[in-house]
Amino acid sequence: MVTKKYLKQLTYDVLGAAIEVHKHLGAGLLESVYHKCLLKEFIEQSIPFQSEVNVPVQYKGLEVSTDLRCDFFVQDILVVELKAVDSILPIHEAQLLTYMKLLKAPKGILLNFNAVNLFRCGQKTFVNEYFTSLIEG
Repeated sequence: MVTKKYLKQLTYDVLGAAIEVHKHLGAGLLESVYHKCLLKEFIEQSIPFQSEVNVPVQYKGLEVSTDLRCDFFVQDILVVELKAVDSILPIHEAQLLTYMKLLKAPKGILLNFNAVNLFRCGQKTFVNEYFTSLIEG
């Protein structure tokens, strides 16, 4: 069973991998470049993940075919969305929160690689109702 403590460590590991990528590349590249490099960093650090995961949409009990994809889904509990933009907008946060809800993920990280300092101003973490049901352990 997933615990809050385990999810906190997983978040720490993912952020560490993202900081490593940002440290080597800096800001100013396309999101797709950061995506490919973070994928390689996850592999190097043995962080289990899925890339470009289809996000299922249910509408009135029916599965709706969409092109929604989250950048990374780490261990089926942590959604990671990448951006390379001037600033994070409310629509970016709404996108992440919606992916978390649809994937039933308790936590999500929004990473903006266009930030000067990824740790200080280039990342935001979010939790939802699935997080509150996790045990502390």
